[in-house]
Amino acid sequence: MKNLLTCLVALLLPVLVTAQGRMPSVTLQTMDGKKVDTKTWSNNGKPIIVNFWATWCAPCKRELSTIAEKYDVWQEQTGVKLIAVSIDDVRSTARVAPYVNGQDWDYEIYLDPNGDLKRALNVNNVPHTFLLNGKGEIVYQHNNYEPGDENELYQKVRELVGKK
Repeated sequence: MKNLLTCLVALLLPVLVTAQGRMPSVTLQTMDGKKVDTKTWSNNGKPIIVNFWATWCAPCKRELSTIAEKYDVWQEQTGVKLIAVSIDDVRSTARVAPYVNGQDWDYEIYLDPNGDLKRALNVNNVPHTFLLNGKGEIVYQHNNYEPGDENELYQKVRELVGKK
């Protein structure tokens, strides 16, 4: 029985790592309604942070606002890009643009009103943050937000670019 389990794990582990290891190809919308496939996301070999959030989620807004205060430095030191994906559904999508326009967020913002990317990445609650390396592989993820979590995220980004 133990050998059978070991064989199954050995066979399935590469499949599971591959399935979870990359950003899936899903079509999202920009705030002005253009369609964008997530497979086109790139940052010239530098890390990308993908943050799932919603207008009704207070911890999400706190996290993105806290990162916004440091984002210029993060970009200057590591070249990281942050992509914020709103999971607001069709009933609340109209609130995203006015909210974002009132913030000092220098992020790419996408809408996932049908929850396609959310489902593909098994995001069950927000905020949920993924860190992609320069090859587009998911190397870290974090769920929820407590003050200070952004420091751990930035440390992971620094490690990716070779800065300890």
